[in-house]
Amino acid sequence: MLTQADVEHVALLARLELSQEEKELYTSQLGKILEYARVLQELDTTEIPPTAHVLPLQNVFREDLVGEHLPIGDVLANAPEPEGHFFKVPRII
Repeated sequence: MLTQADVEHVALLARLELSQEEKELYTSQLGKILEYARVLQELDTTEIPPTAHVLPLQNVFREDLVGEHLPIGDVLANAPEPEGHFFKVPRII
């Protein structure tokens, strides 16, 4: 059974300042949630497969294959200061 002390402890951990009315309200609401969870635990789910998602998922990534590359000249065409086959960038450190 959830007590008001439990709600005060959770509120302290969450850095929440609750009024006395809010503490009583949340004690009642969280108690009902825990009671419902207890009811759900009584259900027989032995023949139900585990579900990670409610919708069937499929991989949308393309296959990782080596393809043709752009010519270096095209890649560096818009670079402000290319240096050889590389992008020249400002020094950070």
